[in-house]
Amino acid sequence: MALLLITSVHAKQFSFTKKVQEDNYNFSYQWLDRDKVRQSISFNLSKPALFERFRMLKPYQGEFAQKTILRTIKKQLRQQPLIGAHAVFKQQQGETVIQVKGLDEEKVAAAYQKIKIIEQEVTKKYFQKNYYQRFTTHDQQTGIKVDHVNIALDSVSDLKVLKPIILDRVSIENIRKVTNFVLSFVQSIPYSTLESRLTSSGAGFNPPAKLLWENQGDCDSKMTLTATILRALMPRIDMAMIYIDQHAFIGIAIPSKANEVSIEFQGINYLLAEPTGPALYKLGSLAPESELAINQGRYVVEEFHSDGSY
Repeated sequence: MALLLITSVHAKQFSFTKKVQEDNYNFSYQWLDRDKVRQSISFNLSKPALFERFRMLKPYQGEFAQKTILRTIKKQLRQQPLIGAHAVFKQQQGETVIQVKGLDEEKVAAAYQKIKIIEQEVTKKYFQKNYYQRFTTHDQQTGIKVDHVNIALDSVSDLKVLKPIILDRVSIENIRKVTNFVLSFVQSIPYSTLESRLTSSGAGFNPPAKLLWENQGDCDSKMTLTATILRALMPRIDMAMIYIDQHAFIGIAIPSKANEVSIEFQGINYLLAEPTGPALYKLGSLAPESELAINQGRYVVEEFHSDGSY
Protein backbone atom coordinates (compact mmCIF):
# COMPACT_ATOMS: atom_id res chain seq x y z
CA MET A 1 0.00 0.00 0.00
CA ALA A 2 1.44 3.41 -0.98
CA LEU A 3 2.15 6.13 1.52
CA LEU A 4 -0.48 8.80 1.86
CA LEU A 5 1.06 12.24 1.81
CA ILE A 6 -1.02 14.53 4.02
CA THR A 7 -0.60 18.28 4.15
CA SER A 8 -2.73 21.39 4.04
CA VAL A 9 -1.56 22.23 0.51
CA HIS A 10 -2.36 19.81 -2.28
CA ALA A 11 -1.53 19.86 -5.96
CA LYS A 12 -4.29 20.75 -8.36
CA GLN A 13 -4.00 20.17 -12.09
CA PHE A 14 -6.42 22.52 -13.80
CA SER A 15 -5.96 21.22 -17.31
CA PHE A 16 -4.02 18.76 -19.42
CA THR A 17 -4.16 18.49 -23.21
CA LYS A 18 -2.15 16.73 -25.89
CA LYS A 19 -2.53 17.40 -29.59
CA VAL A 20 -0.79 15.93 -32.60
CA GLN A 21 1.30 18.37 -34.64
CA GLU A 22 2.88 16.64 -37.65
CA ASP A 23 5.69 14.48 -36.21
CA ASN A 24 5.22 15.76 -32.66
CA TYR A 25 2.64 15.95 -29.93
CA ASN A 26 2.05 19.18 -28.06
CA PHE A 27 1.51 18.85 -24.31
CA SER A 28 -0.06 21.66 -22.29
CA TYR A 29 -0.50 21.80 -18.51
CA GLN A 30 -1.96 24.21 -15.99
CA TRP A 31 -1.67 23.69 -12.24
CA LEU A 32 -1.66 25.46 -8.90
CA ASP A 33 1.69 25.63 -7.09
CA ARG A 34 2.42 25.71 -3.35
CA ASP A 35 1.95 29.48 -3.22
CA LYS A 36 -1.45 29.08 -4.92
CA VAL A 37 -0.10 30.65 -8.09
CA ARG A 38 -1.45 29.27 -11.35
CA GLN A 39 1.42 27.85 -13.41
CA SER A 40 1.47 26.59 -16.98
CA ILE A 41 3.82 24.90 -19.38
CA SER A 42 3.58 23.78 -23.00
CA PHE A 43 6.07 21.74 -25.00
CA ASN A 44 6.41 19.29 -27.88
CA LEU A 45 7.63 15.71 -27.71
CA SER A 46 8.57 13.67 -30.76
CA LYS A 47 6.73 10.50 -31.70
CA PRO A 48 9.92 8.40 -31.38
CA ALA A 49 10.39 9.68 -27.81
CA LEU A 50 6.80 8.79 -26.97
CA PHE A 51 6.36 5.48 -28.74
CA GLU A 52 9.75 4.00 -29.58
CA ARG A 53 12.30 4.82 -26.87
CA PHE A 54 11.13 2.21 -24.35
CA ARG A 55 8.80 0.25 -26.59
CA MET A 56 10.30 -3.08 -25.45
CA LEU A 57 10.18 -2.26 -21.72
CA LYS A 58 8.16 -4.95 -19.97
CA PRO A 59 7.86 -6.29 -16.42
CA TYR A 60 10.62 -8.75 -15.58
CA GLN A 61 9.67 -12.40 -16.06
CA GLY A 62 12.20 -14.74 -14.49
CA GLU A 63 11.40 -17.84 -16.54
CA PHE A 64 11.48 -15.95 -19.84
CA ALA A 65 14.73 -14.20 -18.84
CA GLN A 66 16.38 -17.49 -17.93
CA LYS A 67 15.41 -19.10 -21.25
CA THR A 68 16.70 -16.11 -23.20
CA ILE A 69 19.99 -16.05 -21.28
CA LEU A 70 20.47 -19.82 -21.71
CA ARG A 71 19.85 -19.58 -25.48
CA THR A 72 22.54 -16.92 -25.70
CA ILE A 73 24.97 -19.04 -23.65
CA LYS A 74 24.36 -22.03 -25.93
CA LYS A 75 24.98 -19.85 -28.98
CA GLN A 76 28.27 -18.59 -27.59
CA LEU A 77 29.39 -22.11 -26.71
CA ARG A 78 28.69 -23.20 -30.29
CA GLN A 79 30.81 -20.31 -31.54
CA GLN A 80 33.54 -20.89 -28.92
CA PRO A 81 33.50 -24.62 -28.04
CA LEU A 82 34.86 -25.81 -24.72
CA ILE A 83 38.29 -27.45 -24.86
CA GLY A 84 38.37 -31.05 -23.68
CA ALA A 85 34.85 -30.89 -22.23
CA HIS A 86 31.22 -30.42 -23.21
CA ALA A 87 28.25 -28.77 -21.51
CA VAL A 88 24.96 -30.50 -20.73
CA PHE A 89 21.83 -28.44 -19.98
CA LYS A 90 19.59 -30.30 -17.52
CA GLN A 91 16.29 -29.55 -15.80
CA GLN A 92 16.37 -29.70 -11.99
CA GLN A 93 13.42 -28.64 -9.85
CA GLY A 94 12.00 -26.48 -12.61
CA GLU A 95 15.29 -24.73 -13.41
CA THR A 96 17.94 -25.37 -16.03
CA VAL A 97 21.41 -26.11 -14.72
CA ILE A 98 24.60 -26.48 -16.73
CA GLN A 99 26.80 -29.50 -16.13
CA VAL A 100 30.22 -29.98 -17.69
CA LYS A 101 31.52 -33.41 -18.58
CA GLY A 102 35.00 -34.48 -19.58
CA LEU A 103 37.88 -36.83 -18.76
CA ASP A 104 40.38 -34.18 -17.67
CA GLU A 105 39.49 -32.58 -14.32
CA GLU A 106 41.53 -29.45 -15.04
CA LYS A 107 39.80 -28.93 -18.39
CA VAL A 108 36.40 -29.51 -16.76
CA ALA A 109 37.23 -26.91 -14.09
CA ALA A 110 38.41 -24.46 -16.76
CA ALA A 111 35.19 -25.08 -18.71
CA TYR A 112 33.06 -24.33 -15.64
CA GLN A 113 34.97 -21.10 -15.12
CA LYS A 114 34.50 -20.10 -18.75
CA ILE A 115 30.75 -20.81 -18.58
CA LYS A 116 30.49 -18.79 -15.37
CA ILE A 117 32.13 -15.79 -17.03
CA ILE A 118 29.91 -16.14 -20.13
CA GLU A 119 26.79 -16.38 -17.95
CA GLN A 120 27.75 -13.24 -16.01
CA GLU A 121 28.42 -11.27 -19.20
CA VAL A 122 25.25 -12.47 -20.94
CA THR A 123 23.09 -11.73 -17.88
CA LYS A 124 24.60 -8.27 -17.50
CA LYS A 125 23.92 -7.42 -21.15
CA TYR A 126 20.37 -8.80 -20.94
CA PHE A 127 19.62 -6.70 -17.87
CA GLN A 128 21.14 -3.56 -19.41
CA LYS A 129 19.27 -4.00 -22.69
CA ASN A 130 15.94 -4.48 -20.92
CA TYR A 131 16.48 -1.93 -18.12
CA TYR A 132 16.43 -4.41 -15.26
CA GLN A 133 18.63 -4.50 -12.18
CA ARG A 134 19.05 -6.59 -9.08
CA PHE A 135 17.86 -4.70 -6.03
CA THR A 136 18.29 -5.19 -2.29
CA THR A 137 16.04 -3.32 0.14
CA HIS A 138 17.19 -1.77 3.41
CA ASP A 139 16.12 -4.94 5.23
CA GLN A 140 18.00 -7.22 2.79
CA GLN A 141 15.09 -8.44 0.69
CA THR A 142 16.23 -9.06 -2.87
CA GLY A 143 14.56 -9.04 -6.26
CA ILE A 144 14.55 -7.48 -9.70
CA LYS A 145 13.32 -3.95 -10.38
CA VAL A 146 13.34 -1.42 -13.19
CA ASP A 147 16.68 0.36 -13.66
CA HIS A 148 15.35 3.86 -13.00
CA VAL A 149 18.77 5.52 -13.21
CA ASN A 150 19.51 4.36 -16.75
CA ILE A 151 15.96 5.02 -17.91
CA ALA A 152 16.35 8.59 -16.65
CA LEU A 153 19.74 8.96 -18.34
CA ASP A 154 18.36 7.67 -21.65
CA SER A 155 15.34 9.98 -21.39
CA VAL A 156 17.26 13.23 -20.94
CA SER A 157 17.75 13.83 -24.67
CA ASP A 158 13.99 13.53 -25.26
CA LEU A 159 13.09 16.00 -22.51
CA LYS A 160 15.79 18.61 -23.21
CA VAL A 161 13.05 20.54 -25.02
CA LEU A 162 11.75 21.55 -21.59
CA LYS A 163 14.98 23.31 -20.59
CA PRO A 164 14.53 26.66 -22.40
CA ILE A 165 10.82 26.66 -21.59
CA ILE A 166 11.35 26.17 -17.85
CA LEU A 167 14.33 28.53 -17.69
CA ASP A 168 12.21 31.21 -19.37
CA ARG A 169 10.09 31.08 -16.21
CA VAL A 170 12.69 30.41 -13.53
CA SER A 171 16.37 31.40 -13.57
CA ILE A 172 18.85 28.51 -13.44
CA GLU A 173 20.90 30.67 -11.07
CA ASN A 174 18.41 29.80 -8.36
CA ILE A 175 18.56 26.00 -8.12
CA ARG A 176 15.97 25.91 -5.37
CA LYS A 177 13.35 27.84 -7.37
CA VAL A 178 14.01 25.74 -10.48
CA THR A 179 13.69 22.52 -8.49
CA ASN A 180 10.51 23.65 -6.73
CA PHE A 181 8.96 24.59 -10.08
CA VAL A 182 9.70 21.10 -11.44
CA LEU A 183 8.47 19.49 -8.22
CA SER A 184 5.15 21.33 -8.32
CA PHE A 185 4.67 20.38 -11.98
CA VAL A 186 5.29 16.67 -11.35
CA GLN A 187 3.36 16.66 -8.06
CA SER A 188 0.31 18.02 -9.89
CA ILE A 189 0.25 15.07 -12.31
CA PRO A 190 -2.29 12.49 -11.07
CA TYR A 191 -0.86 9.70 -8.94
CA SER A 192 -1.27 5.98 -9.51
CA THR A 193 -0.60 3.42 -6.79
CA LEU A 194 2.85 1.83 -6.66
CA GLU A 195 2.86 -1.94 -7.05
CA SER A 196 5.31 -3.86 -4.88
CA ARG A 197 8.73 -2.83 -6.18
CA LEU A 198 10.16 -6.34 -5.95
CA THR A 199 7.22 -8.63 -6.67
CA SER A 200 5.75 -6.56 -9.53
CA SER A 201 9.12 -6.44 -11.34
CA GLY A 202 8.21 -3.13 -12.95
CA ALA A 203 4.49 -3.60 -13.60
CA GLY A 204 2.82 -0.20 -13.50
CA PHE A 205 6.03 1.75 -14.08
CA ASN A 206 5.84 4.51 -16.69
CA PRO A 207 9.05 5.87 -18.25
CA PRO A 208 9.14 9.70 -18.36
CA ALA A 209 7.61 10.26 -21.81
CA LYS A 210 4.93 7.62 -21.24
CA LEU A 211 4.06 9.18 -17.88
CA LEU A 212 3.50 12.50 -19.63
CA TRP A 213 1.46 10.78 -22.34
CA GLU A 214 -0.79 9.02 -19.84
CA ASN A 215 -0.76 11.95 -17.41
CA GLN A 216 -0.30 9.67 -14.42
CA GLY A 217 2.42 7.75 -12.63
CA ASP A 218 3.37 5.99 -9.41
CA CYS A 219 6.11 7.29 -7.11
CA ASP A 220 8.92 5.41 -8.90
CA SER A 221 7.72 6.83 -12.23
CA LYS A 222 7.39 10.37 -10.88
CA MET A 223 10.80 10.18 -9.25
CA THR A 224 12.33 9.11 -12.57
CA LEU A 225 10.54 11.88 -14.49
CA THR A 226 11.69 14.50 -11.97
CA ALA A 227 15.27 13.27 -12.09
CA THR A 228 15.20 13.35 -15.91
CA ILE A 229 13.93 16.93 -16.10
CA LEU A 230 16.37 18.14 -13.44
CA ARG A 231 19.25 16.41 -15.26
CA ALA A 232 18.21 18.13 -18.49
CA LEU A 233 18.19 21.45 -16.63
CA MET A 234 21.35 20.89 -14.57
CA PRO A 235 23.67 18.46 -16.39
CA ARG A 236 26.48 18.52 -13.84
CA ILE A 237 24.75 18.43 -10.49
CA ASP A 238 24.95 15.20 -8.50
CA MET A 239 21.64 13.59 -7.65
CA ALA A 240 20.40 10.39 -6.05
CA MET A 241 17.29 8.22 -6.09
CA ILE A 242 16.11 7.27 -2.62
CA TYR A 243 13.99 4.16 -1.97
CA ILE A 244 11.99 3.33 1.12
CA ASP A 245 9.22 0.73 1.49
CA GLN A 246 6.58 1.45 -1.16
CA HIS A 247 7.85 4.95 -1.87
CA ALA A 248 10.66 6.87 -3.55
CA PHE A 249 12.02 10.40 -3.76
CA ILE A 250 15.12 12.24 -4.93
CA GLY A 251 18.18 13.89 -3.46
CA ILE A 252 20.05 16.86 -4.93
CA ALA A 253 23.62 17.71 -3.97
CA ILE A 254 23.13 21.23 -2.66
CA PRO A 255 23.65 22.58 0.87
CA SER A 256 20.74 22.14 3.25
CA LYS A 257 19.31 24.80 5.54
CA ALA A 258 18.02 24.52 9.09
CA ASN A 259 15.10 22.07 9.49
CA GLU A 260 15.52 20.69 5.97
CA VAL A 261 15.83 16.93 5.45
CA SER A 262 19.04 15.64 3.93
CA ILE A 263 21.28 12.58 3.95
CA GLU A 264 24.98 12.00 3.40
CA PHE A 265 26.02 9.22 1.07
CA GLN A 266 29.51 8.47 -0.21
CA GLY A 267 30.69 11.79 1.12
CA ILE A 268 28.00 13.83 -0.67
CA ASN A 269 25.18 15.68 1.08
CA TYR A 270 21.83 15.28 -0.69
CA LEU A 271 18.91 17.58 0.03
CA LEU A 272 15.75 15.50 -0.31
CA ALA A 273 12.53 16.17 -2.21
CA GLU A 274 9.12 14.48 -2.70
CA PRO A 275 8.03 14.42 -6.38
CA THR A 276 4.97 12.19 -5.95
CA GLY A 277 2.21 14.48 -4.76
CA PRO A 278 -0.57 15.29 -4.37
CA ALA A 279 0.96 17.09 -1.38
CA LEU A 280 3.06 20.06 -2.47
CA TYR A 281 6.21 19.52 -0.45
CA LYS A 282 8.97 21.95 -1.32
CA LEU A 283 12.63 21.02 -1.67
CA GLY A 284 14.01 19.87 1.69
CA SER A 285 10.62 18.75 3.05
CA LEU A 286 9.29 15.19 3.19
CA ALA A 287 6.07 13.51 4.22
CA PRO A 288 6.18 12.43 7.90
CA GLU A 289 6.37 8.74 6.91
CA SER A 290 9.28 9.44 4.58
CA GLU A 291 11.17 11.53 7.12
CA LEU A 292 10.70 8.81 9.74
CA ALA A 293 12.16 6.20 7.38
CA ILE A 294 15.17 8.45 6.73
CA ASN A 295 15.73 9.08 10.42
CA GLN A 296 15.57 5.34 11.11
CA GLY A 297 17.93 4.47 8.26
CA ARG A 298 15.29 2.47 6.39
CA TYR A 299 16.30 3.53 2.89
CA VAL A 300 18.47 2.62 -0.10
CA VAL A 301 20.37 5.13 -2.23
CA GLU A 302 21.20 4.90 -5.95
CA GLU A 303 23.50 7.60 -7.26
CA PHE A 304 22.35 9.48 -10.34
CA HIS A 305 25.48 11.21 -11.54
CA SER A 306 26.37 12.51 -14.98
CA ASP A 307 29.44 13.44 -16.95
CA GLY A 308 27.75 16.70 -17.90
CA SER A 309 27.59 15.88 -21.61
CA TYR A 310 23.87 16.60 -22.04
